[in-house]
Amino acid sequence: MTCCVLSPSTDVCALLKTMNITPEGVKILEKKGAMNLIYLRDLRTPGANILKQDALSVGADLAVPRGTICCETHTVDALLMATNAQVKALARKASAQPFGLKNLSLFLHSLGVITREKPSVMGIVNLNADSFFKGSRCEEHTALERIETMIAQGAAYIDIGGVSSRPGSIGVSAEEEMARIKPVIDAVYAHKLYEKAVFSLDSYTPKCLDYALSHGFGLVNDITGLADDAVAKLAGEYGAVVCIMHMQGDPKTMQHHPHYEDVIGEVDSFFKQRIEKAKSFGVEKIILDVGIGFGKTVEHNLVLLKHQGHFLRFGYPLLVGASRKSLINTLSPSGVEERLGGTLALHLEAVRNGASIVRCHDVFEHVQAVRVMEALEETLVQGRCL
Repeated sequence: MTCCVLSPSTDVCALLKTMNITPEGVKILEKKGAMNLIYLRDLRTPGANILKQDALSVGADLAVPRGTICCETHTVDALLMATNAQVKALARKASAQPFGLKNLSLFLHSLGVITREKPSVMGIVNLNADSFFKGSRCEEHTALERIETMIAQGAAYIDIGGVSSRPGSIGVSAEEEMARIKPVIDAVYAHKLYEKAVFSLDSYTPKCLDYALSHGFGLVNDITGLADDAVAKLAGEYGAVVCIMHMQGDPKTMQHHPHYEDVIGEVDSFFKQRIEKAKSFGVEKIILDVGIGFGKTVEHNLVLLKHQGHFLRFGYPLLVGASRKSLINTLSPSGVEERLGGTLALHLEAVRNGASIVRCHDVFEHVQAVRVMEALEETLVQGRCL
């Protein structure tokens, strides 16, 4: 059985119809959709019947397919609709039940750690000549000015990289990567810019990360999600923040027919494993990144963006990085230079669904958009209080 927290904006009526719920049931249940929507996949049918009764007993509901009550199939997919208080009550009830409901109880309890942080912006500075977006490429002699401009525009994080991770890209030696990043790291350190923003190195090379962390950098942005024990060890020793990103495959091959049976469930399992690994090396400060465009189809990317709030259950901030990526071109044909509008749409949706760090090329526009969005949300809260 796998579980998935769906976005509150999910079309509940359409989802129920795909689950073979009766028209009468759809009519009743769609009115209760404005709450926590938790999709349960491959729930054992006896457990579904128990959970259905427990849900009703606390005022919640569980949508199950026709024939569940007679256990016509071994497992079913189900949709739990419950308020926060009802989820908490069901977690207690499920802890004493068989048929896999004890595992469900653990999942429901994990939802209690969900917190939404104030969103902030991370600016991208690429020191390589083959980044997919030409506008992000920066020469050594202009990097410092670019960084200072981003900080002045409101960037709370600056992510510096010396190697492209675009689809089809090929890595370089540690020596070449170091030659690209060292002058800029030295300049950041000399001007104490690390006191004005959190500096991140987009790298999975221990030698480069060691140098950055010893020169004021505080964040390891590892697209391999701590695959290398040496990187995890370094982060633990420096007390650095680690961004664990999910990627299927590697940059050279990741977009060659990516496939998932359950993209949210598989990314969830990956995060669980890598969080445990990080902690085993003494890493406590963690950020999670679902890896938009890293071994995913357009549909996989959209699912992860829309239901990103699921991953808040781990209790760590979520980073989103869809800036100017090719999925925008698939949805609306455009060149890389013309994808700012699509980028903002994707990133704001991700923030609405739980992301708190937005990694982007266009800092000014994103800071502006996030501030307007926050103002709108605050206005709505005040309006409800009138």
